[in-house]
Amino acid sequence: MACKLFSSKRKSLERNTGAGYLFLAPALLFYSLFFIYPVIFSFIVSTKRWNMLVPLSRARNVGFSEYSYLLKDEMFLGVLTNTLIYALLTVSLTITIALILAVLINGAKLSVLWRFIYFAPVVTPQVAIGTIWGYLYRPNNGLLNSILRLFGMKPVYWLTDPNVALFSIIATAVWAGIGGSMLIITAGLKNIPQDYYDAAKIDGAGPFRQFFYITVPLLSPTLLFLTATGFIGAWQVFDLPFTMGRNAPARSVMTVSWYVYETAFQSLRMGRASAGAFLLFCIIFVFTLLILWIFKRGGIKGYE
Repeated sequence: MACKLFSSKRKSLERNTGAGYLFLAPALLFYSLFFIYPVIFSFIVSTKRWNMLVPLSRARNVGFSEYSYLLKDEMFLGVLTNTLIYALLTVSLTITIALILAVLINGAKLSVLWRFIYFAPVVTPQVAIGTIWGYLYRPNNGLLNSILRLFGMKPVYWLTDPNVALFSIIATAVWAGIGGSMLIITAGLKNIPQDYYDAAKIDGAGPFRQFFYITVPLLSPTLLFLTATGFIGAWQVFDLPFTMGRNAPARSVMTVSWYVYETAFQSLRMGRASAGAFLLFCIIFVFTLLILWIFKRGGIKGYE
């Protein structure tokens, strides 16, 4: 009797498993066609010298020579440095400013209006943001240099000076990203019980102690999410530098994604471009693991 009951339950479980895979089939097919296959194809291309003018099967196999070339190429290493500076400054400044603003306007009058104002750039296309800020940065009649002239200061070549151009683009990226981060942090602040702040006030803790000993620790999961996703997006940035930095010396503002684009579609070196894309993937993967490890050392609930 027990054997028959076990056998019937096993058959029922197998039928349910088959039905589950059947429902998952469309998603798995989509994932395979638009992610797994392109990744495998790109890796194969990265081992060949292919210019898209001949079939891939006729392209010369060069192994991992494209990877070794990129790791020794001064241009690629300079581009990698630009992207690293962009990622570190953009993510750190965006999250810091968004955190401060979210705490200041949380519970204040017209907080909804302030959140809308700060969130507006998030729904604006990055190309449009880059174009608008490009006008603001114009050396002759741009708004920023016009303000500097009012104070008797010399104009700054925001997007053509190789020492300033990258930081000008970073400032634009920070301005554009504050609203989204602030909205997520505000949602995290709503989940912090008011009892903690009331108890801290009774113990004599001021606003700064409450911020560093209550707000920041309890927002750690939110900050982890923003840091990880921010670095993933910053390492892949293309639109703002490409839109705003066309008149700047290429090495001063070019990012890895921009380098991969030009290598692939202007120089027609698809193997080298694919190798650069895979190196970028490895860097993002390592950075993400590093961020998770740092937050885990801090004892975030759910990551211990």
